Amino acid sequence: MSQMSQTGTVSFAAGAQRTHKLAVAGMLSAVAFVLMYIEFPIPALIPAFIKLDISDLPELLAAFALGPIWGVVVTLLKNVLFSILHGTSSNYVGELCNFLLGSVFAFTAGIIYHRGKSRKSALIGAVAGAVLMALISLPVNYFIVYPAYVVVYGMPMEAIIGMYQAINPAAGDLMKCLVMFNVPFTLCKGLLDVVLCFLIYKPLSPILHR
Repeated sequence: MSQMSQTGTVSFAAGAQRTHKLAVAGMLSAVAFVLMYIEFPIPALIPAFIKLDISDLPELLAAFALGPIWGVVVTLLKNVLFSILHGTSSNYVGELCNFLLGSVFAFTAGIIYHRGKSRKSALIGAVAGAVLMALISLPVNYFIVYPAYVVVYGMPMEAIIGMYQAINPAAGDLMKCLVMFNVPFTLCKGLLDVVLCFLIYKPLSPILHR
């Protein structure tokens, strides 16, 4: 009887933990979805069609609190919600890019943190995730996003490159544009999320952890 009772207690605890993780992931996905609407251009630093947002912050929180896979889940749900409720203007290319880069960011940060579970490992993981996200953004933008935008918007690649050259004439081709502008921009965006995460993680711990 005692063994059955212990088994039942363990099963109940595991079920409660799963329910908690689902609830937190759903909440963070909703927050990330809302944050996708809060974006603004920085035209002096990068062409205005590229906007800054902090919608990767909730998936970073999920990766730390729940595990790296949950960070990817939040990234996916965020983009699915946005595609359904807001619609897409890029034939889902923008949402796909957001999912790929956000998943790399959250998963890398989460898997490094959960191997050590310390403030130091969290910082190393988050910074590594931001760096890897910036590096991965180069082939993703070069081979997928920008060629797709040329088709979707009917805008010649020369016109897109011209927007970069208006800021810095040295941006001679798409690869140079991405290296000079998009990669540093993506890195800074990720590092901003890292700073915000470290500022708010502790106050949110009672919600994130059961």
